[in-house]
Amino acid sequence: MRWQGQELGVPDAAALPGLERIDGLVRTVTTPEFAGMTFHEVMCKSALNHVPGASAMPFDWTVNPYRGCSHACVYCFARGTHEYLDLDAGRDFDSQIVVKVNVADVLRKELRRGSWRHDPVMLGTNTDPYQRAEGRYRLMPEIVAALTESGTPFSILTKGTLLRRDLPQLAEAAREVPVSIAMSIAMFDDPLQRLIEPGAPSTAARLETVAAAAEAGFAVTVFLMPIAPHLSDSIPAIDDALARIRAAGARRVVYGALHLRPGVKPWFMQWLGREHPELVSSYLGLYPGASAQAPKAYRAWLAKRVRPLMRVHGLDGRAEDDTPRGDAVPGLAARTASPVVITSRGRAAARAATREPSPGAVRPRPEATAGDRLF
Repeated sequence: MRWQGQELGVPDAAALPGLERIDGLVRTVTTPEFAGMTFHEVMCKSALNHVPGASAMPFDWTVNPYRGCSHACVYCFARGTHEYLDLDAGRDFDSQIVVKVNVADVLRKELRRGSWRHDPVMLGTNTDPYQRAEGRYRLMPEIVAALTESGTPFSILTKGTLLRRDLPQLAEAAREVPVSIAMSIAMFDDPLQRLIEPGAPSTAARLETVAAAAEAGFAVTVFLMPIAPHLSDSIPAIDDALARIRAAGARRVVYGALHLRPGVKPWFMQWLGREHPELVSSYLGLYPGASAQAPKAYRAWLAKRVRPLMRVHGLDGRAEDDTPRGDAVPGLAARTASPVVITSRGRAAARAATREPSPGAVRPRPEATAGDRLF
């Protein structure tokens, strides 16, 4: 294993790519409380990741305190990013977690720069900021504080129920800057969820977190994605999902079909062959060769199922790939610092902005290095 301690400022030919020379200690940590997981503590040089304006992504800035994710979602698009660290996109992605222990301090310095325009920042576009590691390292409270103190709007997308720990702080932050919260819930069949997201919180626990965030005053969005062909795309499955989302108090839904990018496709197909071998030929037809996206015809078919049911359940929303630039997450308009005011009852009372931003979703794009996306 190449993750061992490095001396400060001394080049290390055996280090992982991009970490040959660092300004801080790299330390490998294992602990009984997180059996089967290894944390690699690194001192990052930058916290803000810039997403070029010409890209397909509908936001400009992200912060990713972790790389790798213990939620172990078989379909996770970000698996391929671990290969840049000389780790594999399978078990290593699930268990070898890179922790940017100084990310909040670096973020504060970057936000103090005169050139910073207070553009919205997205958290959770690559790997989950509220995965299990956050229970040990507690990076998010200081990240939230840094963004709030600088007057920077931000949004959080997570599967992690640990979000509930920070809801009081997030509600306070929302008095100063726009704050948007979205919960990712893809699978509402419990046995399937345990198979395909073995390290993630249960669907019920995530819905309870949606309810807690709604009670705290947030207009919560649920990302019903990926919807997996032949596994979660039936009318009864979608109807049940939307009914439970609405009952939890969510306001909006963003939905989208499964993506199988190069880094995840072999891992997912191996899982499918083991758990649902009868579907392998169908998936090979839907995602042939290097194709990552479900065919346009399938996505149109899916829309005809989802959209009427969203109306039935009184949910706003849209498809993942219908997002205009500047509408990254519903409730958080790009390039604005207008505050959300939270009443003592925890409900959003007003916005300084004169119009409510239209709902949207984060469009995926392949990333050469960081792999910023949602799943």
